[in-house]
Amino acid sequence: MLGITLEETRFYQEAKAEGLEQGRKQGLEQGRKQREAELLPVIVPLLLKSGMSVEEIAQQFNVAVESVEKYR
Repeated sequence: MLGITLEETRFYQEAKAEGLEQGRKQGLEQGRKQREAELLPVIVPLLLKSGMSVEEIAQQFNVAVESVEKYR
């Protein structure tokens, strides 16, 4: 009709970019949760034995104190 495809419209491009950004954010959050689930149970006891406090560990790993306390 106008000689353009759906993929060439601004609406399509903006919707696609928004979808990609949402997917990236979800992927990062999933990765963070997986890293936390795998790493904290192993590393927290070791760091506590070395003298670090729960608060210091939480701060270093950028997680909630409650997340660290689970593995105390």
